[in-house]
Amino acid sequence: MEAAYDVVVIGAGVSGCAVARELSRYDARVCVVEREEDVCCGTSKANSAIVHAGFDAQTGSLMAKLNVEGNELMWELAEDLDFKVRRCGSLVVCTDEQSRPGLDDLLARGKANGVPDLRIIERDELKEMEPNISDAAVCALWAPSAGIVDVFGLNIALAENAAQNGVEFVFNAEVSDVARQGDGTWLVKTSVRDLRTRCVVNAAGVYSDVIHNMVSDDKIQIIPRKGEYMLLDTTAGSHVSHTIFMLPTKMGKGILVSPTAHGNLLVGPTASDVEDPESTDTTVEGLAEVASKCALTVKDVPLREVITSFAGLRAHQPGHEFIIGEVEGAPGFVDCAAIESPGLTSCPAIGRMVADIVSSLLGLVDKPDGSWVAKRKGFVTLEGEPLDVWANLAKRDKAYGNVICRCRHVTEAQIVDAIHRPLGARSLDGVKRRVTAGMGRCQGGFCSPKVMEILERELGMEPEDVTKSGPGSELLVQEGGE
Repeated sequence: MEAAYDVVVIGAGVSGCAVARELSRYDARVCVVEREEDVCCGTSKANSAIVHAGFDAQTGSLMAKLNVEGNELMWELAEDLDFKVRRCGSLVVCTDEQSRPGLDDLLARGKANGVPDLRIIERDELKEMEPNISDAAVCALWAPSAGIVDVFGLNIALAENAAQNGVEFVFNAEVSDVARQGDGTWLVKTSVRDLRTRCVVNAAGVYSDVIHNMVSDDKIQIIPRKGEYMLLDTTAGSHVSHTIFMLPTKMGKGILVSPTAHGNLLVGPTASDVEDPESTDTTVEGLAEVASKCALTVKDVPLREVITSFAGLRAHQPGHEFIIGEVEGAPGFVDCAAIESPGLTSCPAIGRMVADIVSSLLGLVDKPDGSWVAKRKGFVTLEGEPLDVWANLAKRDKAYGNVICRCRHVTEAQIVDAIHRPLGARSLDGVKRRVTAGMGRCQGGFCSPKVMEILERELGMEPEDVTKSGPGSELLVQEGGE
């Protein structure tokens, strides 16, 4: 069965969902297809969650332009869509005088890129800002416009708001073919159903080369670049107050040490090119590199407080540049490919750019005044709230008095809300991404069975149908027969 759309967006990460939200402003039929069971399941779920200032990308590049624009847009977007973001600023630390010219180069590039208020600070000021800075640190590049963001919250907020405005989402739908039809439309074949559309947006992350190469003789290559991280408990969250970078190399920005939007401390990533676009395993060697190199910029990182480790993949292409635009020889097929760091920061600007391209191609018109919903209310957060806030909520709904996740202080009512929101959670990880249940020190050891019970009850599921992260990750197995 075929469905007719104006635009089909392939991929429900931050780029795809930002594009979908911007397209939802128009009087158009838009669909997002995603091979996983939820939004934010690929590159977008496992990264540094940094709102980069914009000094690293080469001047004149699309990366530099969209990084600075995306940073400027992020704060208003957070206010409209109600997700966590904090402007903590970043420091690129120089640990020897011989490397100072590299810092000077970053300063000059940042100013050329339009990054505001950049300056180099010397050791005394650096030490005052960050008491745990390495004893070897001599100076640093201070970028006050940088920040940290709840990447799950950002991605889900974009998707929910797009859905509020009529965008359709199809999950567990792997794309097997994209082909131009005789009438000028495109047929997108997926494992769920075939979709006929006037325009295709390729926002498929580490698979964006596969999708692009289905329609173009001018092939592109995406190299999955793996980064391994350690996440420390909230007890270590105040070890630094800003995002601490090493001087960058051709492989990236090196091992960073940063607070997170949820109060943890994040250390990583490594950078190694791999062949398998599903290679998200951590390694002894990788985590050892994280542990040793973080000490180059920050001393006494309390690694005994590590509560989990993880790896993410970046969609790197050899030219180290975003690939955005209509593909030559494939009218109506628009790439939003090779979106690696600073892609997260850039996503608000990427969404606008791609939506402008699509609207121009299709001649889209704005929805009538007042019919586009610009704002969205985020999830209730109780961690750190005074008891009277909890008490007042519990008076309205007693489920707010039933704490399910002790580590993150998440209640039954919050989990029920996560399930019944637009594009609601259908798995343990879906709940975790929305309301942080299972994200604390015990990593779901206490709350997982209770969350499973709530999913069963609210969705009418059998226990053996509940998954960690979609089909193939079932948690219970029913053995035997009668």
